[in-house]
Amino acid sequence: MSPAIRLLRGRTFAALEVPNYRLYVSGQAVSLIGTWMQMAAQSWLVLKLTHSAGWLGLIVAFQTIPVLLLGPYGGVVADRVDKRRVMVALQAAMGIQALLLGVLTVAHLVRIWEIAVLAVALGLNNAFENPSRQSFMLELVGPQHLRNAVSLNSTMVNVARVIGPAVAGVIIALVGEGPCFLLNAASFIAVIASLVRLDPTALSPVPPTPRGAGQLREGLRYVAGQPRLALPLAMMAVVGCLTYEFQVSLPFMASHGLHTNSAGYGFITAMMGVGAVIGGLWLATRGRTGSAPLIISAFGYGLAMTLAAAAPNLGWELVAMLPVGGASVMFMSQANATLQLNAAPEMRGRVMALWFVAFQGSTPIGGPIVGAVMGALGARAGLWLGAGACFVAAAGGWLVLRFLRERRAAKPTVVVTP
Repeated sequence: MSPAIRLLRGRTFAALEVPNYRLYVSGQAVSLIGTWMQMAAQSWLVLKLTHSAGWLGLIVAFQTIPVLLLGPYGGVVADRVDKRRVMVALQAAMGIQALLLGVLTVAHLVRIWEIAVLAVALGLNNAFENPSRQSFMLELVGPQHLRNAVSLNSTMVNVARVIGPAVAGVIIALVGEGPCFLLNAASFIAVIASLVRLDPTALSPVPPTPRGAGQLREGLRYVAGQPRLALPLAMMAVVGCLTYEFQVSLPFMASHGLHTNSAGYGFITAMMGVGAVIGGLWLATRGRTGSAPLIISAFGYGLAMTLAAAAPNLGWELVAMLPVGGASVMFMSQANATLQLNAAPEMRGRVMALWFVAFQGSTPIGGPIVGAVMGALGARAGLWLGAGACFVAAAGGWLVLRFLRERRAAKPTVVVTP
């Protein structure tokens, strides 16, 4: 192996030098495949029961309403507690949720209201587990490997996106949706085991923030006063609300826009995952953080979504999903790493909770909007809406960044004379 290839491999997978991170990602990889299987199966099950994009959007909204309402408080809790213990407890609870959904589906007892109730339960878990998991990454690998670890983690999520929906599509076609939920329930054993086995002496935990009044407001004021945090969060809120609604837009696009079956939907999602893996690995090697690279990524994401919305058939849609996946993971990972690297340690849980609210907590608003737009204007309209949101975020980010730079340049220089 040439020195150049060894250097490139070292840069791309630098975070894997950390033994705890290797253990962590091994458990996450198994669990994430199950998670993507459940996401694909749940969307298809809702469509089968209701034949409605509106219901599909509502179920996604039920799953994310707790994130919107409780996510910021989940960040307060993350700053106060041992993050690893919280993750173990809540991962176990999510496994129970998947088990209940699987048993109901296999027994042919599942109803749409039961899916809605279990979606709310999963959302409650996510509201508290995700801020702990996001802010735990810095404690796991340290600042020198954080950007690389976030990029590799996003790549792993999207490797699972390749495998999970494709496997789910085959399983659904052969035996139905229920086994997908049961397999996901079993997959949580792997991630819980990996968390329990981490070496605590190799972690760099942030001292817990003492309980106090007004800590949520304190976090909001802190972000509002930091443009390096406020701008990425605002851009993520716009894109997260209307572009990342793939649980709503892709199943309806597959069934009503491209007239394909569950296997076709699985391959659409899988191709998006392939693109995301490519984008994630590139970002891990050469990617940058900051507002300017994030604006460029948002614009590129809009172009990719435009291609997906205009694809005339399944073959072209599969091709278009490659740049969509790559742009998706680049925008998400750059926003995540930018926030973590610029947040004060004692505020990181609250900052990442707001990131999760912007990314997924906006879905109760965006999911029904995307579903309603597709129901009124056709299956492609959801993807066109997502493309427009990316362009709006890029243009708004560019205008704000230019304003901040002009304001800094306009400040008078103070000359101190002896």
